[in-house]
Amino acid sequence: MATCSQSTKADGSDSLTDFCCSPCLEHKLYKFAEFYCDNCLKFYCGQCIILYGPLFGKHVTYGRGDTSKWPVSKEVEDYLYKCDLHEEIHLEMFCNDHSELCCTYCVLLNHK
Repeated sequence: MATCSQSTKADGSDSLTDFCCSPCLEHKLYKFAEFYCDNCLKFYCGQCIILYGPLFGKHVTYGRGDTSKWPVSKEVEDYLYKCDLHEEIHLEMFCNDHSELCCTYCVLLNHK
């Protein structure tokens, strides 16, 4: 069974994350998305985009060639928001003195 987002490149290289088609996922089908709709904020496989296109013709969609315009995966977002020292805690504050994002523990310990 595929996951909703997984890397398709080897470790150590630039990462490309695949997303599952949103309508297919609702039916427990795990097909990789080939398009992303910026209006609906959903992913579509090649088959679903054919059905979707005539219904929402004025929506802006991005294909595989424009993945830089696709959203960041949940795994990457979670990683970016985690504290380097306290991995279980999200970054919630900003220290103006050090120009650094901090978790609440770091603020108490290092950024008074």
